[in-house]
Amino acid sequence: MSTRYDEIAVALQLALLLEVSAYPKPGNIHRTQDFQNTRFEHFLASSAALGPHFRLAAIRGHTPAGSTRGRGLAIGERIRCTVESCSEWQHGGNTSLGAIMLLIPMAYAAGMGPLRSTVRPLEIRKNLRRIMHGTTSTDAVNVYRAISYASPGGMGKVPELDVNDANSIAKIRKQNLSLLDIFRISSRYDTISSEWVNNYSVTFDIGLPHLVRELHATGDVNTAVVDTYLRILSQIPDTLVARKLGIDRAKEISLRAKRVLKAGGMKSASGRKAVWRMDRTLQRSDHRCNPGTTADLTASALSVLLLSGYRP
Repeated sequence: MSTRYDEIAVALQLALLLEVSAYPKPGNIHRTQDFQNTRFEHFLASSAALGPHFRLAAIRGHTPAGSTRGRGLAIGERIRCTVESCSEWQHGGNTSLGAIMLLIPMAYAAGMGPLRSTVRPLEIRKNLRRIMHGTTSTDAVNVYRAISYASPGGMGKVPELDVNDANSIAKIRKQNLSLLDIFRISSRYDTISSEWVNNYSVTFDIGLPHLVRELHATGDVNTAVVDTYLRILSQIPDTLVARKLGIDRAKEISLRAKRVLKAGGMKSASGRKAVWRMDRTLQRSDHRCNPGTTADLTASALSVLLLSGYRP
């Protein structure tokens, strides 16, 4: 018999699977599009590998330590272990770092409080805030190690506490900076960090409402996921693209996503043609125009939807 912790893990794995399977998500890997060294099946393997870590995070969220304003949860250690495990099950490189950074806290948040079959979005968001504000410098150090281990592309250099600077960890410890403190610094140029700082504002205020509307309007999961991805991209320039090619290029892609949605997105024949054209255009850029952060945010919104009871 499955436990509530198992259900939380399955919901988060399913969110990752639905996100990567949705097609065509312009510029991303999806079920009909691979990159040269990273393929669709690498993402499937990653999603399978993450299940035990989501379950353990949910259990830790429900421990007595999880009730004391989010302290003592060792969330940084769990993120690091999850990133390491992900690489053991596939050879496609960094597939899921951003999603892990968003979904491990989600697992903790869903595990907090009474164990019911579903968790209300407002309850998840309230718990996420507690988790964010309970992080420590040890969490920050572990997340730095996770990022170094994943070796994500397009990181670039930053002026303060660069993850590639060997002195950064010593500075974090000396200044006793929590993980939330670090993300406050990096939120200026990274949307994953901004989600932590702003209590998952894109997830709850843009992604989730649009997913719900699209599902009510169409009943089609693929349409809902692709159009939600485009909605997020149209409003939030992708920071992975910005780091690789500059903010102007990221804004151009957001403007194109807005035009594709105006043409109907996945809900009309002309819109679907526009979506496919956008995908072909972005895929021709040697995958530098890959809105990977947008994909992570879409998976985050799907996670809340599934945790709150939706089933495809």
